[in-house]
Amino acid sequence: MNSFGERFSFTTFGESHGKAIGCIVDGIPAGLEVDEAFIQAELDRRRPGKTELETARKEPDRVEILSGTFEGRSTGTPIAMLIFNQDKRSRDYDNVKALFRPGHADFTYWHKYGIRDYRGGGRSSARETAARVAAGALAKLMLGKLGIGIRAGICEIGGIEGREERFDFEHAIESELNALDPEVESAQREAIMQAKRDHDSIGGAVLTVASGVPAGLGEPIYGKLDAMLADAMMSINAAKAVEIGNGIEAARIRGSRNNDPIRPEGFESNNAGGILGGISNGEEIVVKTYFKPTPSIFKEQKSVNIENEAIEYKLKGRHDPCVAIRGSIVCEAMMAIVLADALLLNMGSRMEYLERVYNG
Repeated sequence: MNSFGERFSFTTFGESHGKAIGCIVDGIPAGLEVDEAFIQAELDRRRPGKTELETARKEPDRVEILSGTFEGRSTGTPIAMLIFNQDKRSRDYDNVKALFRPGHADFTYWHKYGIRDYRGGGRSSARETAARVAAGALAKLMLGKLGIGIRAGICEIGGIEGREERFDFEHAIESELNALDPEVESAQREAIMQAKRDHDSIGGAVLTVASGVPAGLGEPIYGKLDAMLADAMMSINAAKAVEIGNGIEAARIRGSRNNDPIRPEGFESNNAGGILGGISNGEEIVVKTYFKPTPSIFKEQKSVNIENEAIEYKLKGRHDPCVAIRGSIVCEAMMAIVLADALLLNMGSRMEYLERVYNG
């Protein structure tokens, strides 16, 4: 599937070294002010080649809106957006066209389709996530009208964890690695740079939080909000695990500690991560996404070729030493898309909602 979402849905297209990538977003209500500068700013946050912590591939990622708007507002029809690939070096991949890179999707794409675009990973490349960020920017514009905000940042790099009481989302915006904890940022940065010097890579974890989310979003059985979020985050390249609220820790403690006491003024804690029974409870939505080390490393590795013959090879090209850094921007986008979808789906959950619209 190349599409995600039910009411607010998007389809992405294009390959890492193809002519362009892009998306078609459907389900946006008519009349939304489409701020093109904001969409571009979101893409700039994810854009590669800004620092030495990222791939050296320098893409301007200038977005063109092709349809679905008129005089700066959405028309209710599909919004198509296009981003041309400008800085391709396909020759760097000539030595991998007949072999499978360990940790990549080369092996599985070949066995599924019998053909693959080996240039930069083709469709399986994280390059595709630029289109998601563009779609997510539209979702953020919609959520902003309802007072819902989304923030994300790096909470862990290579086992170097930040402390929750020190997390600062404003600092993350200014940080070159989107770090939430200023006190461990330098250690996290050095871990990335050491991996890079070793011609290796390193993993990390992203914390994504949505505030201002009303209670009642999500479905009670299938289509649970936490399931939708897990689906969204696990669809991001290199994501290997997702936690909602207390996550794994909830399996290690007693219910008396994990339950969130309810008082007239609200919940006393948020171990549930803002979701109970698959439905938002009005607290902040809290999601942590874990990214594996970038599989593209510059060490000699063992693999097989398409004839299943043992080979050894050394990779060329330009790659992120830590994909989690730019992945944090993608996590924000996917969270926004899920919440926009859930809001639209929830419009039909009560007769009073329909009466309010159609009876005035």
